[in-house]
Amino acid sequence: MTPRRPTVLTTSAALALTLTATACGPTEPATSKSSSGRPGGTYSVALTEPDHLLPGRTTSSYSLQVLQGLFDTPATLDPRNGSVRPLAATSWSTSDNTVWTIRFRPGTTFHNGEKVTAASFADAWNAAAYGPNGWDTNYYFSQIKGYEALNPAEEGAEPTARRLAGLKVLDATTLQVTLKAPFGQFPMLLSFPAFAPLPTAATADPDRHDTAPIGNGPYRLDGRWERNQKITLKKFSAYRGPRTPMADRVDFKIYTSRETAFTELQAGNVDILTTVPAANAPQARRLFGDRFSVRPSGTMDYLGLPVKDPRFDDPRIRKAISMAIDRKGITQAIYNGVYKPATSLVGDVIPGHRPDACGPTCTYDPAAARRLFDEAGGFEGTLELYFSNADTTYEQWMTSIANQLKDNLGVKDVKFRKMAPADLSPLLNEGRNKGPFRQNWVIDYPSIQNYLDGLYYPGNRSGWSDKEFDALVQKGNAAQGADAVAAYQQAEDIALRELPYIPLWNWQDQSAWSDRVADVVIDPYVSGLHLDRVTVEQ
Repeated sequence: MTPRRPTVLTTSAALALTLTATACGPTEPATSKSSSGRPGGTYSVALTEPDHLLPGRTTSSYSLQVLQGLFDTPATLDPRNGSVRPLAATSWSTSDNTVWTIRFRPGTTFHNGEKVTAASFADAWNAAAYGPNGWDTNYYFSQIKGYEALNPAEEGAEPTARRLAGLKVLDATTLQVTLKAPFGQFPMLLSFPAFAPLPTAATADPDRHDTAPIGNGPYRLDGRWERNQKITLKKFSAYRGPRTPMADRVDFKIYTSRETAFTELQAGNVDILTTVPAANAPQARRLFGDRFSVRPSGTMDYLGLPVKDPRFDDPRIRKAISMAIDRKGITQAIYNGVYKPATSLVGDVIPGHRPDACGPTCTYDPAAARRLFDEAGGFEGTLELYFSNADTTYEQWMTSIANQLKDNLGVKDVKFRKMAPADLSPLLNEGRNKGPFRQNWVIDYPSIQNYLDGLYYPGNRSGWSDKEFDALVQKGNAAQGADAVAAYQQAEDIALRELPYIPLWNWQDQSAWSDRVADVVIDPYVSGLHLDRVTVEQ
């Protein structure tokens, strides 16, 4: 799970203005007032332009919101507590957490009438896992036996296979998956859109189907994706899955900024905005009342540090930087106190989250920070801070951090490296940055493991690795339940001790909607708005 997704689309319980989730307890989804439940009608959703609409090619939250309506993945997550449950699959079983048997729902079809079979899933997964295809979700399949044959590590080496050895189609509705090692979180992984099936035509011609995808979900594409304008979905009349769609049509209206989208919501030109800008929260609360929601999120922001740079290789330097940052002050000034200062590597809606795992290292203490900084030898040269121009708040909080590092640590020269996400992402992935960088993580599924694997994967952006950490993650992978959580927490302790990624704050997502819609359900675990549940007041 490589770093990606600039934002997540989620929501709250009982429309409370603020929710406080317990460390391991359930988190209620945001649910608007209920209507009569009458089907039909059309509603609109504000959206930022996606990058792709083929499931294996994207990890963007903007894309995933559309894909949530177009595709049924094998599993889904309960909006109340994040527990995994069947969707396109009817069941899965294992005796050793290594060999899994997945049974799929019979009698379902793609939007073009082609039958959905176990092979439809296997073919889609093979296409994503085949290195030369260059699909964004490739690493999601690294747990499956045979992945290395499709992705040779040696530079210039050619793959020795095109299909994962660990996938075996047993019959039309049964797929056997053999993993490289025990992985108890595997069913949760099956809820991510990368594991959706694809029809034969899509794997044969992915470029064509990237803009006109053919799915197996409750909605189908109506026409084509009109770049930077709109994407329209209509009810799939032959849908036989468990998510019966209520509205006849969903219009995604594409906006260049969330601020513009909020203005359009006020004007009545769009019905649902899943990400109200933090600066507009007071206004949204006043205007929309019980149609405005703030709720816990699994999304986190971090300051990543290039530990292979000698100036950052001492953990004391990294800890000093962390202790010099006033998280509470920044979240209050820039996010109206909605975002929560981080005290852990993981979001507080995640089972096993510990509210003070980071301890003093994440506590604002300028005096202690300066002592530790000086003890470690300080910092010479220009401190370059890297971030994208996708959101104005990124530069705002980077400016605050720059000023605090100057004031609290005596860093004299700080320069910003602001660029488009499309330019920043490859620069960070290739390790060409010369200083700290904004790192965001949006959960794929509610497990500590998802953060650990997503941030500290081999060759990660910070360049950090640790054998003891890796061994504890593997121990957690081989277990389930409390045993898995305990191992992951021990691994988190090592990552916090070494601190290649400094936790900054836990997002709290904000949404608002018009009085034209009801039964609006958005949760912290699935990719945004539950498109199938929304009803239209007619």
